[in-house]
Amino acid sequence: MNGLLGELGKKLAERWLSLLVLPGALFLAVAAAALVLGHGHALDAGRLAREITRHAGARPVRTAGGQVLLLAAVLAGAAAVGVVVQALGALVERLVLAAGWRRWPGLPRAVARRRVERRRRRWDERQAAWEAASARARRPRPEDRPDPAALHKAAGDRDRIAPERPDRPTWSGDRVHAVAVRLDRDHHLDLATVWPPLWLELPAAVRAELTAARADLSRAAALAGWAVLYASLTVWWWPAAPLALVMALTARHRVRASTDAYARLMEAAVRLHGTTLAVALGLLPAAPADGGTGRLPPAGPLDRELGRALTRHLRPRREPGAAADPPGG
Repeated sequence: MNGLLGELGKKLAERWLSLLVLPGALFLAVAAAALVLGHGHALDAGRLAREITRHAGARPVRTAGGQVLLLAAVLAGAAAVGVVVQALGALVERLVLAAGWRRWPGLPRAVARRRVERRRRRWDERQAAWEAASARARRPRPEDRPDPAALHKAAGDRDRIAPERPDRPTWSGDRVHAVAVRLDRDHHLDLATVWPPLWLELPAAVRAELTAARADLSRAAALAGWAVLYASLTVWWWPAAPLALVMALTARHRVRASTDAYARLMEAAVRLHGTTLAVALGLLPAAPADGGTGRLPPAGPLDRELGRALTRHLRPRREPGAAADPPGG
C-alpha cells in the first residue's frame, strides 16, 4: 500500500511540475525580462545580462537561506501562475465549445446569437452550392458532369464553417453538436440522455482513448490561457505580442484538431457500443456466446427503433403531481 501511494505521489509531483511549475517559471522569467528591458531596450541582451549579474551578486541571494527563500518564491509564483492559466483554460474551453450560450448573460448572448445567424447564412449558401454541384454530378452524360474537385471543394467550403447546420457560435462547438445531430437523424437517439449510461458500459480501452482526447482539448485550451497571460506583458515589453500571437494561433489549431478527434471518437463509441448498452438494459437480447470467450455480443444493429427505445428508457419521466410532493414524503 505504501509503495502504491509513493508511486501515485511521484506521478502527481511529475504532473504538477510539468504542467504548472515549469511553464510558470518560464513565464516569470519572461515577465522579469519584460520589466527590466521595457519597450526602449526590448532586445538588449547585454542590459539583461548585466541586471541578472547585479541581482545575483546581492548579499541576500548569496546566502543559503536567501537561495532557499528565492527558490520557494519562484516555485510558489510559478504554481500560482499555472493555476491561473488552468482557470483561464477552463474559461476558454467553455467559450469555444459554447454548449450553453443561450444561457449566457445579455451582451455575450446577443453577440453569440448574431454570430450563429451569420454562420447559418454562410452555411446555407455553401450547402446550396454543394447541392447544385452534387445534382450536376448525377447527370447521365459524363461530359455534363462537373470536375469531381469542384464537388469536393464545395463540401470543404461548407465544412469549414460547420459539419452540420450551425447551432453554436464557434466551429468547435458545432463539431461536438454535429455528433448529436447525426445520431438523432440517423438513429433517433438523444446523445445527452444516452451518453452517461453508455460511458459506464464502454470497454476500458475505449474510455482511455476518449479520456486522452478530452485531455488534449483541455491542454489546448490551457495554451490559449498562456497566450492571454503573455499578451498582458505587451504593456511593458512589445516582443511579448508575437509570442502571444504564435501561442494563440497554435492553440486555435490544437483546439480544433483535438475537438474533431474527440467528436469522432464519441460518435464511433455510440454507433459501435449502443447495442451493448441496450443488452445491459434488457432492451435487446444477447447473441449466443461466440468462440468460447464467454462474452455475449449484442444481437442486431443500432437502428432507429433501438435508438428511440434507448432514449425513452433512459430519459427521466416526471409523474403528474410529483412536483407537489414534499421532499422525503
